[in-house]
Order: sequence, then C-alpha cells, then structure tokens
Amino acid sequence: MRVKKQHFLVTPIIIITLLIFSNTNAQLTVDVELRPRFEYRHGFKTLFPNNTEAASFISQRTRLNSKYTNHKLQFYLSLQDVRVWGDVPQLNTADKNGLSLHQAWGKVLFTPNFDFKIGRQEIVYDDHRIFGNVDWAQQARSHDAAVLKFRSNRIKFDFGYAFNQNAESLTGNVLTTPNTYKSLQYAWVHKDWKDISVSVLFLNNGLQFTDDKNKNNNETRYSQTTGAHLRYLKNRLTLTLNTYYQFGNDIANNELNAYLLGFEANYSLSKKISVALGAEVQSGNDNNLTANGKNKAFTPLYGTNHKFNGHMDYFYVGNHINNVGLTNLFAKAKVKIANSSFINVALHNFLATADISGIDSKELGTEIDLAYSYQFQKNINFKVGYSHMFASEGLEIVKDNFDDNSNYWGWLMVTIDPILFKTELKKEQL
Repeated sequence: MRVKKQHFLVTPIIIITLLIFSNTNAQLTVDVELRPRFEYRHGFKTLFPNNTEAASFISQRTRLNSKYTNHKLQFYLSLQDVRVWGDVPQLNTADKNGLSLHQAWGKVLFTPNFDFKIGRQEIVYDDHRIFGNVDWAQQARSHDAAVLKFRSNRIKFDFGYAFNQNAESLTGNVLTTPNTYKSLQYAWVHKDWKDISVSVLFLNNGLQFTDDKNKNNNETRYSQTTGAHLRYLKNRLTLTLNTYYQFGNDIANNELNAYLLGFEANYSLSKKISVALGAEVQSGNDNNLTANGKNKAFTPLYGTNHKFNGHMDYFYVGNHINNVGLTNLFAKAKVKIANSSFINVALHNFLATADISGIDSKELGTEIDLAYSYQFQKNINFKVGYSHMFASEGLEIVKDNFDDNSNYWGWLMVTIDPILFKTELKKEQL
C-alpha cells in the first residue's frame, strides 16, 4: 500500500494528538527501525552465468511504528521506506519507490478472549511454513485482511478473510495486480498440552484467472491447503513435524494433488551449543511438466521460505514453482560465543522429489550457510553471513545454466531499532 511522501507527516501529528488526549487508561508506544544491508551476489537465487559481473549493492529499510492501546482497542501503524542506496539522485524531487504502509490495523477487544483485527497486517502462524512475514526481505509481507481471534485457556482459534481488487469501480471484479491473490479464507486452531502443541490449518486460496480472448471467462480458481504443525518440547529436546496437503485447482485449472512433509529434531548439548537434524519433502512434477491436467507440485504459498530452503533462495522465492519439487536434508548448529554473540551454521543437501528430465539422478546440490550475530547493545545488532552453493547436474538442468561457475553470496547487515516513546498502561486497566 503506497502513500505519498508528505503523508509521512501524518504519524507525528497522530502521535502528538494522542499524547494530548491520552490518559491513564491508554498506552502509547513509538519505535523506529533502520536496517541497511550490503550484499554481494555471485550466484544468488540462480546459477551464475558467463560473461556477467557479480552484483553488489546496499539496500535499506526504514520504519516508523506507533501502537495505541486501551482496554477495548489496539491500533497499530507502520510506515516503511525501502530503497537501494543510489536509486534516486542526491538532489531528488521524489523518491523512486516512495513510502508505503507496511501495517495499518485496528483490533477491537470485545472480551478478554475474543477480538477482531482488521486492516493491513502481518499474518504469521507457527513456524512460518504456510503463513510468514518474510522479514528477511526488506519490504517483508503483509496482507489486507480481517481476522476474528478467540482465546480460551490453552485453545486458540482464528478465522481470516481477504478480498482484493485493483481499485474502486462501477462494474467488474477482475484483479490484475501481480503476485496477489484474489481472495482467501482460512481457519487456524491451536492447542497446548504439557509437552506437546498442535496446530491445524485450513486455507482456501483464490487466484484470478483472466482470459484475454473471452472476458466473460474470467474467474477465481481455488486451491485448498490443509495440514498440521506439531511440536514436542521436553528438557533439551524439541521435535517439530509439519504435514500439509494441497488439492483443488491451480491458476491453469490443473487438478492439484500435492503434499509437504517436514521433520526436525533439535537438541541442546549445553547452554551454548544446540544442534538440529531434519528433512523436508515437497512434491513435484516429473520432468517439470504437468501431465493430463494434473499438478503434483506443492506451493508453500505465503510462508517464509528463506528460513527453510537455504539462505541463497534457490527454491520457492519467486522461483521453482510447479517444478520438480524439493527434498531438503539438513543439519544445523547454533554456537553461543558470549552473551551478546552467536554463530549459526547450516548444511543443506537438495534433491528433486520428482524425476529430472534427461538424467537418472535427483541430486540438485549442496548449500552451506554461515551467519554471525553480535548484539552491540539492546537496540543495535550487527550480522554478517556467507553462503555457497555446490550445484549438481540436476540443478543445472532445472535452472537451464551449464556454465559451471562458482555460486556464492555474502552480506553484512546492521539493525538499529530504539523505542522513542512509551507510556505505561496500569495492569488493572488492561
């Protein structure tokens, strides 16, 4: 959602107004975030081609957030500017991208257990597998949606609804906004026990089909995703299981029959070292082709794939859709160096789930991800990372690149996120 640059002044005006009229029944919090990141890309997201130069740039996310709370209402506003250093001239009259609303929502608190949240908002559930905020991306992900939320004891229930349109109109309901669903409805139920938690999700996802030859043939085509997220936590051991099934129809009206299965075991060897082993399988189409109107390729929809399928984003980050699927075997380790710093190491072995055209092997490649984080102080964090993809013949076929170059990626990021202002809300008035 875009806003004109001068609208940036609206937030300070709102804050001042709230300060003037606020009382002990309300709480106001104002915080900011500045997150510049340098990247050097030599084979990021796809295999590096011959006769090209590696990319290097600095992107930056700047946010101004404010949240107002009283015993019946919560209101949240997040203004965001995302840019690449140098994408506008120094003596600019207007920004290339301009400001946008990352979030702008209100939550009506009907009872302590029941509320209604409406507006532009992040939707995140469980481990971000199907719904995530994709926070690694500078722009991140948010939805225009309405969500009913119910909480009772250890049971949580959410029902969400969204319907998208290009603009106000007198006739027609055809959506042409790219990379946007036409409508969705979902239900999410979560239950906690002593050592186990279980979440069940059902998502009805509608994509706009447009027929250039016959405008009367435009329609919304729906797929359904259902499944469960299970987590077992006891002492030093954490076990996580994801199982999802997709059916219905894709945008090309192929019949969907796809699945995702994932398992991870995490164990804390000590207060400073934890290790994890796991595997995830997403179904795919043999030879990257739908057959007889059948699509067996799972799509993780609105999940944070950067978290699961390697940091170099070779799979399911604007790519690898309706492809040969993915089997991801991984090992991870987190080593705490001091109270303020730690190292993450991940090793992924990627294979196709379906057959790859022209070869018997399903091997795609091996990726190693290294990341170091240092918390300089409460509101200042430094991170640096390096990743390397060792591609196999199968990945060369899938990416249609046989140049046999090295593929690696490095980055350095600083996050500064202080709280500028905060009033306290008395506990008896929550």
